[in-house]
Amino acid sequence: MSTLIVPPIPPSPRDDAIQLYRAFKGFGCDTTAVINILAHRDATQRAYIQQEYKTTFSEELSKRLVSELTGKLETAVLLWMHDPAGRDAEIIRKSLVVKRNLEAATEVICSRTPSQLQFLKQLYHSKFGVYLEHEIEANTSGDLQKVRFLLSIKEIAEKDAKVLFKAGEKKLGIDEKTFVKIFSERSSAHLAAVDSYYHDMYGNSLKKAVKNETSGNLGLALLTILECAKNPAKYFAKVLHKAMKGIGTNDDTLIRVIVSRTEIDMQYICGILDRTLVWSKAEYAKKYKKTLNDAVHSETSGNYRAFLLALLGPNH
Repeated sequence: MSTLIVPPIPPSPRDDAIQLYRAFKGFGCDTTAVINILAHRDATQRAYIQQEYKTTFSEELSKRLVSELTGKLETAVLLWMHDPAGRDAEIIRKSLVVKRNLEAATEVICSRTPSQLQFLKQLYHSKFGVYLEHEIEANTSGDLQKVRFLLSIKEIAEKDAKVLFKAGEKKLGIDEKTFVKIFSERSSAHLAAVDSYYHDMYGNSLKKAVKNETSGNLGLALLTILECAKNPAKYFAKVLHKAMKGIGTNDDTLIRVIVSRTEIDMQYICGILDRTLVWSKAEYAKKYKKTLNDAVHSETSGNYRAFLLALLGPNH
């Protein structure tokens, strides 16, 4: 199950390419037609459409979209046109090198599965000519450099909980290397178990311990890993709510999360369909007493709103 609604029998990529070309012709762009096509095609279908468009019209579809669309809609659609790994690579590159703000890169890296990360690292190197690990090292400092996000279960959860307690709350200061090692080398299921043991043994949540004992980028990375391990749907619901609460909207975050999670929801991971965005919609409604669709509707407008709502699917 995914929020993305794809026609049971979608038109051929060639037909879609022709319809897009017609939408671009004349005075102005038929943006509604563009949204109706692209917002309802999965990554494979979009890749074929781009191939057909280039073959038929001798032009890159992405370049035409840049010339036809503007503002937030342009940002959202161009990000959507990538395949999931390519999109993640673009988000991380922009976060680390262009914006020099690690929040987006941390979110992506800390919320992906081992298999997704492995492919992402290979793609990142082929796309930008630099290893992702080296990019992180070049654009971050301190112990965040050591977070390698290679997940594997090596020790039992109870032992890890004891080690973390000794490295944090039990001592003056914190042994950051121990926290980094355990958080970066354990699977999501294992970390969730560690959190449970930690609470049972010491009467305090591991999340609270991390908040009290760490700060800055390292703290952000550890908290993101832990929250995504325990309940990724709740984590992304919180991120989306934060992006829209108060005066103004963080459109970069709104676009990144909705576009990325819609696509990831389409992928089978270890035989299980990732339904994070579907569950995030339920978590959002439960926690904030308002559907995610309604929140996005009230915070956006025009074709930008129409595109995001098309990706989110039915309002329920």
